Amino acid sequence: MKLHALLPFVVFISFFISCKKSDGGNTGGGGTSPLSAQTFLDVTYGTDAAQKMDVYLPANRSTASTKVIILIHGGAWSGGDKKDFSTSQFGMVITDTLKTRFPDYAIFNINYRLSTGTTNLFPAQENDVKAALQFIYDHAADYFISNKYVFIGESAGAHLGMLQGYKYSTPLKPKVIVSLFGPSDLTDMYNNPVGPNPTLAQLVLAQTIGATPANNAALYTSSSPVNFIGAGSPPTILLHGSNDPLVNPSQSVAVQTKLTTAGVASQYVLYPGKGHGDDWGDAIYKDAFNKIQAFIIANMP
Repeated sequence: MKLHALLPFVVFISFFISCKKSDGGNTGGGGTSPLSAQTFLDVTYGTDAAQKMDVYLPANRSTASTKVIILIHGGAWSGGDKKDFSTSQFGMVITDTLKTRFPDYAIFNINYRLSTGTTNLFPAQENDVKAALQFIYDHAADYFISNKYVFIGESAGAHLGMLQGYKYSTPLKPKVIVSLFGPSDLTDMYNNPVGPNPTLAQLVLAQTIGATPANNAALYTSSSPVNFIGAGSPPTILLHGSNDPLVNPSQSVAVQTKLTTAGVASQYVLYPGKGHGDDWGDAIYKDAFNKIQAFIIANMP
């Protein structure tokens, strides 16, 4: 759970009855009867090998009632993987936790292209999240899902979720956004770095984006979710550790301040003495997901 150390189909019905893994060319919905829960791994939403997602569909789903959770992993836009959410961390598996807490929701756990410092520079990651969302939206009838979405991201993934949710209204606006220690203002993040090695933090950010704010101020501005908050923004819960050495808690405070000014529901949860997720432990994560669950229930129409 980290920003490091700070980002055509024809399907046979019989395949879907028995299969637990997509071959990468299927949506995983296939028009089958939505009577049983289904899981499809590595479903392709683009032409790049990284553009894949894991799909968890609940039983008895329908386009009228089945809500959607979009999971976006962290890793400084240059590392991490969707499998981070489907393997045990701090005593829990996030996908399993969400399936237990939201048994009627469909879950889409997405990967995106990672910046190498020379290729896949930002906004490749922003574009991939948008493409994945469009793919899911376009295949809603095949998955038997509604248009009521929640975005949940950690660190760089939280940044990407907020950016998509605040900046774009197509293909849809999420109903709720969950940010676990996510950056919201990349210009400020570069100009006011935190941690034991602020120069390194600046270098990592500049390499990911391919420029510094002085070299490309417009890109930093257009890549910062806080700049797109308005009255139509989705309700948002933000969770942060007070001693986060990678993403200053002020990044979450800035989001809540703008949401409050715009009259949008929000909640800011600060865990005193805690860092960038790695040291939160099972008790903190349990509390965090209790609060996340309550916020989603309260704000999901």
